[in-house]
Amino acid sequence: MSGKAQGLAAEEKPYILDAVCAMPDPLKAPLNPGHPAASTLKMIERLTEIKDRAKANSMSFLTKRLVGQMENELTMAQTTKDKTQILFTLGVKQMQAGRPDAGLNTFTALEKIMAKEGIKLSAATKYELRMRKAVAFLRLGEQENCLLQHNAESCLFPLRPAAFHLIPRGSRAAVGLFNEALAENPNDLSARWLLNLAHMTLGEYPDKVPPTFLIPPKVFESEYDMPRFPDVSGSLGIDVDDLAGGVITDDFDNDGFLDIVTSAWGLDGQLRYFHNDGNGQFTQRTSEAGLVGLTSGLNIIQTDYNNDGWTDILVLRGGWLSKAGRIPNSLLRNNGDGTFTDVTEEAGLLSYRPTQTASWFDYDGDGWLDLFVGNETTDPKDPDYSELYHNNRDGTFTECAKLCGVQVAKFVKGVTTADYDNDGRPDLYLSLRNDLNLLFHNDGPAPGVDGAANTGAWKFTEVAAKAGVTEPKYSFPTWFFDYDNDGWEDLFCSGYLTGDVGDIAADYLGLPTTAAKAKMYRNNRDGTFTDVSAETHMDRVCHTMGSNFGDLDNDGWLDFYLGTGDPDFTTLIPNRMFHNGEGKVFQDVTTATGTGHIQKGHGVAFADLDNDGDQDIYAVMGGAFSGDTARNALFLNPINTNHWVKLKLVGVKANKPAIGARLKVTVQNASGTRDIYKTVNSGGSFGANPLRQQLGLGQARAITGLEIRWPGSGTLQVVQGLEMDHAYEITEGSDKARLLELKRIEFKQEKVAGRTDLKPLSAK
Repeated sequence: MSGKAQGLAAEEKPYILDAVCAMPDPLKAPLNPGHPAASTLKMIERLTEIKDRAKANSMSFLTKRLVGQMENELTMAQTTKDKTQILFTLGVKQMQAGRPDAGLNTFTALEKIMAKEGIKLSAATKYELRMRKAVAFLRLGEQENCLLQHNAESCLFPLRPAAFHLIPRGSRAAVGLFNEALAENPNDLSARWLLNLAHMTLGEYPDKVPPTFLIPPKVFESEYDMPRFPDVSGSLGIDVDDLAGGVITDDFDNDGFLDIVTSAWGLDGQLRYFHNDGNGQFTQRTSEAGLVGLTSGLNIIQTDYNNDGWTDILVLRGGWLSKAGRIPNSLLRNNGDGTFTDVTEEAGLLSYRPTQTASWFDYDGDGWLDLFVGNETTDPKDPDYSELYHNNRDGTFTECAKLCGVQVAKFVKGVTTADYDNDGRPDLYLSLRNDLNLLFHNDGPAPGVDGAANTGAWKFTEVAAKAGVTEPKYSFPTWFFDYDNDGWEDLFCSGYLTGDVGDIAADYLGLPTTAAKAKMYRNNRDGTFTDVSAETHMDRVCHTMGSNFGDLDNDGWLDFYLGTGDPDFTTLIPNRMFHNGEGKVFQDVTTATGTGHIQKGHGVAFADLDNDGDQDIYAVMGGAFSGDTARNALFLNPINTNHWVKLKLVGVKANKPAIGARLKVTVQNASGTRDIYKTVNSGGSFGANPLRQQLGLGQARAITGLEIRWPGSGTLQVVQGLEMDHAYEITEGSDKARLLELKRIEFKQEKVAGRTDLKPLSAK
């Protein structure tokens, strides 16, 4: 990988803030304001004030405004040096603002001035300008084809005929520039990756890629056979076109159908609520729900903080924005009538800290959910401490991170909680950027302060080094899950550091790379973990942002989907799908399933949205810069060959949604009995699965028993009489499970006419 290619990515990344005020696509119809509560209006006022200050004082946040400012500066530039510097930066910013054609014109003007003045570029500057132009041409091709002429096959890597570009000028010009770069430096893996991708968009891969620079199709072949998952988001009207954001799939009105809530991180990025109508359609009810004006959430998580049986929403804001990200989060109370109210201030959660990650867990076992928010400190002299909020059981919270020993001044990118040592108390793991990760063991009640009686404070002890889970140093999403079904929670943490897209090419080709790789840790059942990344085939460069886990084929082994990318426009890499090979290895099934979306991947949720018994996958797409929007996807699961059971738990002494409950389903199969384990939670640290749990049972013949260990009390409840392929509601302490009649629905699929004159890449 060349140092020049590394320089391109490094220069892009500081401009991550430029998309803060990107305008969202109104999804075919404008949002009409409803009648939100006074507290909601107050939060909207806060967000509006922050946006106005950003426009007035922080021009670097607003790419489109910055372009206008630079165009004015250009008219006043006196020297050739000033003009050339402004032109180069202007061209970059125009592309980031979604105007690659304007950027290309600006680069052409720059080259004409240099030619007229006899200015000779250094090799590094020449390379930089060439790559900027090539990326602008690629982005032009994306806009004219996979964005403006979007269909269900668009942007799915490796591209099939329906995704080939009908307007080839962008990719064709990019091919020429990448060939020039490789002629000068054949080892430039960044140019090599993008050359292969450009040929793919033209339907010329692999035949017309120069053999020396070909990335062979075999490296993209799936490692396990699975059917293709069609993207049906467009036909359902839920293909939100916006920037990076989060997603929750859950039943917000308790009608048995899973709804969808999405967010987007720009200060104008509207929170959206899609109601599942139960007839194969979704209706957007953002306005009716009182959510219009609640914007800028990079991530969202559901909860039931007040134990009223209605699913609430936490909106997380300000991630990646340093001190400019001191924007309040929102706690949205579900009123049970189809509306939500922002109760952040009255709940005691009003705080101005940059974040995009948090976790709900009942750390003291009192039956009420507490909250840990992982904030991002970028200046040790002015820290943004992470926060732990204790639930006061009256709709309010008290911040107690310092008191409990978890006040962290780090750049936190992921938070996950689980009882990793099976002592009955949930523990806390933090994924950090440019630092060793932290594992806080939940020790239980703390002794009295200053000799006084016990204050009710709780004690956590940091044990990551002792447990062996400090890496990767540059990491992002993380989660606990029992991937090998032994009853002990294992841990996954994905790496997040590359020099440029060449590191992705190197990993596919089996070449050395210094990029951060994923870590898979197996629980040793003694308070420690073993790094099994190589053993499970997960020592890969995944460059992950949003992600989540579920069971794709209901075989009883947990799989996962990784959303990939970063703000750099060259990071055109596929999202990755991994199948769990019976707790031994993870197999890349991206090509087989057709889920390798190359737009930037963020919030991910596994959910059976059509109630047919298999988990579908909703993925939020879109980048950071205002010109890097993309349409979200819903990949419909076509697999119905294995058995399953769905469980909605209702806590009585435990928290109402039973977050943290441990499930063990025992089944009878041809060779004897088998235990399948699951913990009630929303999944990973970026994206939220429904709290109604689904467990795959494989080719079982019958369910012989269910054990539930309820959080807090640790009470073990045994439930009998469950049948496979049914859904049940189970209340803590009740002898019987209540059958849930979940109506199956059909989702319309978009029919895509392919290009019969072009050859697709064949999968294994």
